[in-house]
Amino acid sequence: MAPPRIHDPRAVPVVGRDVHLPAVVPERLKAPALRRRFAERAKLNWQPEFTGDGHIGAERAAAHASVLVPLVEHAGDLHVLLTRRTDHLRAHAGQVSFPGGRAEPEDADAAATALREAQEEVGLPPAQVDVIGQLPTYTTVTNFVVTPVVALVRPPFKLADLTIDAFEVAEAFHVPLSFLMDPANHQRHRFDFEGGQRQFLSMPWQGFAADGAPREYFIWGATAAMLRNLYRYLSL
Repeated sequence: MAPPRIHDPRAVPVVGRDVHLPAVVPERLKAPALRRRFAERAKLNWQPEFTGDGHIGAERAAAHASVLVPLVEHAGDLHVLLTRRTDHLRAHAGQVSFPGGRAEPEDADAAATALREAQEEVGLPPAQVDVIGQLPTYTTVTNFVVTPVVALVRPPFKLADLTIDAFEVAEAFHVPLSFLMDPANHQRHRFDFEGGQRQFLSMPWQGFAADGAPREYFIWGATAAMLRNLYRYLSL
């Protein structure tokens, strides 16, 4: 039996913050260091902290998908480009996510899926994207086996230059990689229900919407878990 869906993650109690873990040092968050780290992945003995919760009452067969983890340069530092999904979608409405989606038969590999979806969702040209590596798959509660594809976006880059698919994406924004790679900004939530519990991370970011108004972007669930796996990888 599938667990109840979490409709308001902000209302789920926070049971801890990982202030005891060190942030990734700034030198490792530069483009050359990231290239080197992913080039040596085969030599590193590590396991992701989160592999997903697709085993919890899976209602459908597993399907493959990819997301792009686009790293863009802004004010001299790398930021992660994220999207907020539109409120009318049947699945994950209003949630923060990476550009991405289901693999199609014509996709050559996981990177091809991620690049195609990023172009369709936010108009990011594949020619401007330099894929530097992948993280281990993450299986969502809806039983998508997701491959995170990490990439550097070649400058110049401006949010205003993106062409947003208004049906799927309400807005695109970016968050400093240094913020996301500091566990002091990672909250642990626990959702108890009859017969079990679910735990998840959140990384609330206080940013600004396109109109300049302050907005909290509540990064949680699968997106937060994949970012946490990136933190563990860069911390080795």
